[in-house]
Amino acid sequence: RNIIPHVSPHARCIAPDLIGFGKSDKPDIGYRFFDHVPYVEGFIEELGLKNVTLVLHDWGSGLGFHYAMRHEDNIRGIAFMEAIIKPERWADFPPDFRRGFKMFRTPGVGWVMIVPMNAFVKKLLPDAIAGELSEEAKQHYAEPFPTWKSRKPIRVWPNEVPIEGKPADVVAAVSEYSERLTKSELPKLMFTATPGGIIREERAAWAQANMKNLETVDIGPGIHFLQEDNPELIGTELARWYSTI
Repeated sequence: RNIIPHVSPHARCIAPDLIGFGKSDKPDIGYRFFDHVPYVEGFIEELGLKNVTLVLHDWGSGLGFHYAMRHEDNIRGIAFMEAIIKPERWADFPPDFRRGFKMFRTPGVGWVMIVPMNAFVKKLLPDAIAGELSEEAKQHYAEPFPTWKSRKPIRVWPNEVPIEGKPADVVAAVSEYSERLTKSELPKLMFTATPGGIIREERAAWAQANMKNLETVDIGPGIHFLQEDNPELIGTELARWYSTI
């Protein structure tokens, strides 16, 4: 909502909600990584989108990278922030994130935290922003998940993060697109923040050393939801970069 106005004068901007999230429907599916793939790819195909520039964050990055590295001829460029650029190790997680995600991935405990307690929306989201999230924004983020049943998509995603070899199919997919990203000549723009969440200093350095045609923009203080931390800088830099590719 705060980034698109900077870019919309230069390009058609589309912000799809993943299936089960936002204003998208919540069909009775597993909501694993590979359950999401056909919806994302079907969306692109149905709208006939060509010469696409992807702007990616979190699991949107996993799905976007997975698409882009198998359809490079349909991609103009890739911008990303707090993205899953390679499989993870627990040692690479910040201590607070590590503790929380280990609990989220623990059978029983994770279900209680995410479903009845709604901790992902009520606790993790505001805690992963460097600044303060307005009450209006909090309500907007909580709105799609009013019931226990509606929170299934949130419950599944933490268990899909490729950590220490699990889940094996997601690790394989992320490993494959990570390798392809190091060889791809597509223009790339990476937004980083301090301290960051997924992309901290060491992971950013890996991307800079291994990804071709990569530009980096530091947005300043930020944790995980960088689009809340500094949307104006992200928007203006995204518009500038887009005009160059």
